[in-house]
Amino acid sequence: MFDRFLLTAAPTSLDPLELFLQADIVVKLVMIGLVVASIWVWGIIVAFVLRMRRLRADSTRFEHDFWRTGDFETVQSARRRRDIPPARVAEAAIAELRQSVKAGAVDQVAARERIATAMDNQIAEEADALSQRLTFLASVGAVAPFVGLFGTVWGIMNSFFQIGAQESSSLAVVAPGISEALFATAIGLFAAIPAVVAYNRFSDQVNRFEARLQRFAGRLHASLSRELEQEAA
Repeated sequence: MFDRFLLTAAPTSLDPLELFLQADIVVKLVMIGLVVASIWVWGIIVAFVLRMRRLRADSTRFEHDFWRTGDFETVQSARRRRDIPPARVAEAAIAELRQSVKAGAVDQVAARERIATAMDNQIAEEADALSQRLTFLASVGAVAPFVGLFGTVWGIMNSFFQIGAQESSSLAVVAPGISEALFATAIGLFAAIPAVVAYNRFSDQVNRFEARLQRFAGRLHASLSRELEQEAA
């Protein structure tokens, strides 16, 4: 009679909500944690895609205007657009140039090194800012499957406990708990797979954008070097 009750109360289909409601409290907590992590992961993915799209478009417009004017002092207008990485790189370089020529006599070699260092530091800051939230994607991709596996192991242990408590190895006793436990692993993979794919993809985009800033810095360094030579002449 009790087995018949279990058979009717157990999930009869792969209904995620039903599997969650029938799960043990520990498995439920694991599922909730993984779902929250998955939502966070997708939030980071959407935010990063939108941000990179905007940064690339703004950077392209800024670089086009910057090189077209030929007057590096106009970069100060970028203060109204503080979220444009090449503008901040240019500002760092020009600020260092001003400090170098302020003293009068200019050591061109030392000035070039300081300008290059200032731009390299700014580029590193820009890359760090872009990759700041990517570490969470890497963490979820590495940890979520094991968290889901913990929920699975706990659910299977609970199923075996039910076998001993009811002295029955019927599938009606074991199957529901195992299904709920395996569902935890599925949620863990659902959170981990997009996180890993997004982390690899976004890391490549950050590296490409950093290389773009390096090319901009190299061109600007050459132009400022010629300006230093004119100051020394």
